[in-house]
Amino acid sequence: MSIDPGAIQEHMAVLGSDGGPVGTVDKVEGRRLKLTRRDPEAGGAHHYLPLALVASVEGGTVRLARTAAQAREVWEAEAAGSEGRGVEPGAPTSGP
Repeated sequence: MSIDPGAIQEHMAVLGSDGGPVGTVDKVEGRRLKLTRRDPEAGGAHHYLPLALVASVEGGTVRLARTAAQAREVWEAEAAGSEGRGVEPGAPTSGP
């Protein structure tokens, strides 16, 4: 089953498969979900998750196919590997 990115709206809650909070949708950017930086989970920074992690969108909530902790591991890896470069997840990165 494929998720329609148009079904994901600004300010929707994002939960892990375990029901744990991951963040709040800022917007969809390409094939990524951008989370707001104002959530306690965000630590003051935007984080991105691949849309491929979205399991369902219903009742104003985006539910992921991974637990909240697993989702934070993915976004932390994204931030470390692509911060400030606008790199798509999984894309090769080069030096400065």
